[in-house]
Amino acid sequence: MSNHSIISLKNISHSYEKRTAILQDVNFELPKGAFVGLLGPNGGGKTTLIKIILGITKPDRGTVTLFDKPMEEFKEWSKIGFVSQKSNSFNKGFPATVYEVVSTGLTGKVGYFKFFKQKDKEKILAAIEAVGMGEYTHQNIGNLSGGQQQRIFIARALVSEPELLILDEPTVGIDSENVQRFYELLHELNQTKGITLLLVTHDTGTMTKYATDIVCLNKTLHFHGKPEEYANLTDKEMSKLYGHPVSIVSHDH
Repeated sequence: MSNHSIISLKNISHSYEKRTAILQDVNFELPKGAFVGLLGPNGGGKTTLIKIILGITKPDRGTVTLFDKPMEEFKEWSKIGFVSQKSNSFNKGFPATVYEVVSTGLTGKVGYFKFFKQKDKEKILAAIEAVGMGEYTHQNIGNLSGGQQQRIFIARALVSEPELLILDEPTVGIDSENVQRFYELLHELNQTKGITLLLVTHDTGTMTKYATDIVCLNKTLHFHGKPEEYANLTDKEMSKLYGHPVSIVSHDH
């Protein structure tokens, strides 16, 4: 593993119930400071790959190295923040303020039912400010829009001061205007705070604008390169990557 890589995957293979192959011989390194867009068709193994990186799923074969340590020895999970796809079943009446939701991102370090120290409270407020939601600190999260809620979930992931932030299709169900703001926020976190980002998405047009690297996964790694290289792929090459006819659509916001 390179001294500048945060994640290193070697020959990762995994099958569903030992029968249907989901991942086949995936080799991938995530450089420190990168903003990587992970693209690919539904069923191509993207979410499974994320679960393997997070230690939720153990691969059938291959090795995972995180921050220069084998997965089996890695303990510093506060270095990794995770933001999932916002569930449509999120309870609008959930009785928690923005501050309270973000504070749950510290329970791994502080522990449940423990009182937060002043420095912890400052971290919570700083995380909320970092995503541009300071004025909503004491509002109920159920009153916010989908885009605003996702910003709060990012703040919850940021409060433990991670070096790596993994996001699994976080813009599903968010309107296009807020999606644009969301990507600008991620770009800022990457550029100004130096947080390494791994983002699972279907938004190929936006990714070529903001990402430093593009990875295309369809059971195995079919492409890993710069956004401009990905943008220059022909429809025929894209169809080969995705396993079915594909036309590239550019999104100009």
